[in-house]
Amino acid sequence: MRMAVILLAGALFGAGLVVSGMTDPARVISFLDFSGDWNPALGFVMGGAVSVFGAGQWILRKRDLRLFATDLPDTSSSPVSKRMAIGSAVFGIGWGLSGVCPGPALANLTELHREILVFVPLMLAGMFAAQRIFKLDR
Repeated sequence: MRMAVILLAGALFGAGLVVSGMTDPARVISFLDFSGDWNPALGFVMGGAVSVFGAGQWILRKRDLRLFATDLPDTSSSPVSKRMAIGSAVFGIGWGLSGVCPGPALANLTELHREILVFVPLMLAGMFAAQRIFKLDR
């Protein structure tokens, strides 16, 4: 049951990316181009996603609900670590340069664009390397 919910959530996320047009790297890059032809669409997509996530977290915490008997993470004191800051910077730089982040990249695989077919294996190699370098459990 848990895997079915995870697959459904992933499919819903992918569908949202496609419907919102966020699988188009040009659209993402136009959001980051403040001095040129700026397109605020990505800001609205992110705002909607953060709103839905925030409301869901608020409901789960308010009602003390557990999904699949898993405790919610304690967020009372979560300092920003050096590793998290570096990872966020690398992610942001890569996203800004390519216009693609992992979710839309996977959604774009079905279109077989050359850039995506290069990006995804390199992304996976980077994830694999990070796991080995930082000895991550996931």
